[in-house]
Amino acid sequence: MQSPSKPGPGAVVLGLGGCLDYEIEWDATVLQALANYHGLGSVDLERGDVIRTERALVCSILAFVRDGEGGERAVADHEVVEGYAVRHRRSVTLGGTSVRAGIVMSKIGVPSTLHLVSEDEQVRSLLPTDVEYFCSASEDSINPHLIVQFPRGARVVLADIEVVAPESNRLIYVCDPPNRLMELAPELGDMLADADVFLISGFNAMDARSLLDARMDTLREDMRQLRDDAVVVYEDAGFHVPGFERVVIDALHDRIDVYSLNEDELQAHLGRRVSLLDPVDVVGALRRVRDLLAVPTLVVHTRYWTLAYGARAHEMRAAIDGGVSMASARYLHGDAMTQDDYSAVANIPRQPVGEGFATRIESLLGDLVRCVAARGLEADSPTTVGLGDAFMGGMVAVIAGQATDRGADAAAPADARS
Repeated sequence: MQSPSKPGPGAVVLGLGGCLDYEIEWDATVLQALANYHGLGSVDLERGDVIRTERALVCSILAFVRDGEGGERAVADHEVVEGYAVRHRRSVTLGGTSVRAGIVMSKIGVPSTLHLVSEDEQVRSLLPTDVEYFCSASEDSINPHLIVQFPRGARVVLADIEVVAPESNRLIYVCDPPNRLMELAPELGDMLADADVFLISGFNAMDARSLLDARMDTLREDMRQLRDDAVVVYEDAGFHVPGFERVVIDALHDRIDVYSLNEDELQAHLGRRVSLLDPVDVVGALRRVRDLLAVPTLVVHTRYWTLAYGARAHEMRAAIDGGVSMASARYLHGDAMTQDDYSAVANIPRQPVGEGFATRIESLLGDLVRCVAARGLEADSPTTVGLGDAFMGGMVAVIAGQATDRGADAAAPADARS
C-alpha cells in the first residue's frame, strides 16, 4: 500500500471508497435474446431492490431503459455481475465518485489524495501517478461493478410491449463487500487536518444499520481534525437500503457545507417528478429538499442546467461551471479526455432552454441561487457513465483553487493585497 505524503496547499482529500468497473458496450441484440429467453413482458419490468438472478437483472435494466432514468442497485451474488458482463464487450476502468473525481482533476493538474477501502494490482496500475492514496484494507481484493450505458432510442421488443429509451443514461449494479463494510483507515483524521476540501461519498452500498452508525461515529471524530475553514462537500448517491441516506444526513449535516445531487436523486428525496424547466416547480423542490437535508447549500446538476442554492451560492458560480465543463468534456471524450478538451468546452454554446431557465430562477431567488446552463453537446458515442463524478472533480478543483488563492492572499503583505 502506498504511503501518501501529508496534503499541501489547496489540499483535497477524496473519500471514501473506490472500485473497478466493468463498462459494457450497449448491445441490444444480447438484451433482446435474454428478454426472449426469460419470456419477459411489461408486467415483469421492475427496477428491484436487491438483484438476485440474471432474470431480475434484465428486468431491472429494461425498467430503467423504459423510463430513461439512471440508478444504482445492489446485487446479491457477484456471479450475476460476471455472468452478464461476460456476454458483452467491456472495458475495465476505475470507478467510484471519489476515484473518478481524482482522475479528472489530475488531467487538469490538480493533485488529490484518495481514501480507498479496497485495491489490487489493476487499481494501482490505473491510478494516475499524481493521485496519492491510502487504503483501509490489509490485503488485495476487488469486486468489479457492472456499468450499463444505454443510448436514447435503445429498443427491445417484449411479448406485449416495445421498450424504447426516451433518454440516454447509465445504471450501476454492485456486489462489493469492501464498499459494503466501508472500513475507515486510521490515517484519515491526520490527513484531514491539512485538507482544504474534503469530499464525502460512498456509504450508499452499506446494508447493516449498526455498522453504518459506527462508521458515522468514527467519521465525525476524524472530521474534528478539519480546520474551521475547510470545505466539506457531500455527493449524494443511490442508497441500496432505503432510509440509510437519512442516517448519513442526520449524522453529518451540521458539518456539510455543500450537498450535491443530480436530478434523479433530487426527485428521490421528494418522492415525485420535478419539471426541470419550470423554475417555480424547481424553487419549490429546492426549498423542500434543503429543509429535509438541513444543509447550508445545495448543488443540483441536471441535463439542462446546474445550480447552487443557499448560503454559499453567491460564491459558487465558477465552481459549478467548472463542474459543468468537466462533465461535458467527459461526455464528449470519455476516459481519453485531456486538459485541452476541458478548455475547449468554453467554446461550445450553452443550451438556450437552460439559459432561459437560469435567467428566470435567478430573478426569482436573487443571491440565494447561481445557475449555469448546460452546453449544447453532440456526440456519436457519448459517455454517460461517470458524468456526476467528473462534475464533482471539476467543481472541487475550482473550490480548491479558491482556497489556495485565499491562502496566498492572507499570506501576502498588506500593501500587496491593496
